[in-house]
Amino acid sequence: MAPPVPVLSGRRKAAILCVAIGQDEAAQIFKYLNDDQVEMLTIEMARTVAVAPELSGVVLEEVLETAAAHGYMQEGGLKYAREVLERAVGKARAQEILNRLAVVIESSPFEFLRGSPAEQIVAFLRNEHPQTIALVLAYLPSNELAARVMEQLSPEQQTDIATRIALMTQASPEVVKEIASVMEQRLESVIRHEYQEVGGVGSLAQILNSSDRATEQNILNFLTDSDPELADEVRSRLFTFEDIASLDDRAIQMILKEVDAKDLPLALRGTSPDVSEKILQNMSQRGAEMLREEMEYMPPQRKRVVEEAQSKVVAAVRKLEDSGALVLARGEGGADGADGVI
Repeated sequence: MAPPVPVLSGRRKAAILCVAIGQDEAAQIFKYLNDDQVEMLTIEMARTVAVAPELSGVVLEEVLETAAAHGYMQEGGLKYAREVLERAVGKARAQEILNRLAVVIESSPFEFLRGSPAEQIVAFLRNEHPQTIALVLAYLPSNELAARVMEQLSPEQQTDIATRIALMTQASPEVVKEIASVMEQRLESVIRHEYQEVGGVGSLAQILNSSDRATEQNILNFLTDSDPELADEVRSRLFTFEDIASLDDRAIQMILKEVDAKDLPLALRGTSPDVSEKILQNMSQRGAEMLREEMEYMPPQRKRVVEEAQSKVVAAVRKLEDSGALVLARGEGGADGADGVI
């Protein structure tokens, strides 16, 4: 059975590390130390005549674990580091490693914000006093994150906060810890309430499905010019007047019962032959003849009038869908037909 590893001080561990890695690498470490630290470490190394391989192995393993944990913190914050370490080495061992990083964590009270999007931090700080915002930005765990937060502020806020940061000389550690503690407790609530999923293609489609034909076409035409892929995605979730051609006969017959007969010739004016034929073939022979005659002899109409008539037909379709009498199948390219007609 291997002898127990003695409890070592931080200075003793540093000396063992420098001895274990060799003179050249140890010299590189010394470049990052101040004079007092160099002096203390040199004395400790002088006392370290020989180091057992097991002891060197323990110290090197601790260094690697601590470096890995610090890397996890840099990548995704303390919570992320804890989760990764617990999966890798277990809960107890992870806590030991994080305890060794307590000094690092303590020096950056807002470490938990490292992996947070700048928009979330801004949402939390929105109603805070400018001095509080300045303090948080000054203590954020990276300058890059602070810069992204600053970019989200208004020009007036940017100049105000920048001035406050520049004039900030010192802050009470207790105040900083208190702000960080409150912010950490409230951040989860801010994220949950401020960042619930809103908008998106589905939301726009729902709005357009309740809009008149002119509004729908105006927005779709704009999207087609500016972002064709987005336009196609929105259309795939809409039921438009042209989608009537894809419905089955029974659905068409239900729609015709809901539509005012005087709106049909206007709605069909200028539409595709597929839509017109789909409507006509689901009418009585006499009704279809009368509709064709009316369309043939109808004088020119304003586009707005035609679109209003088409909107009324689409509204009838949506009314049937809302009532559950008609279930429209939407997918790529719009409605693919009607399912579950009852």
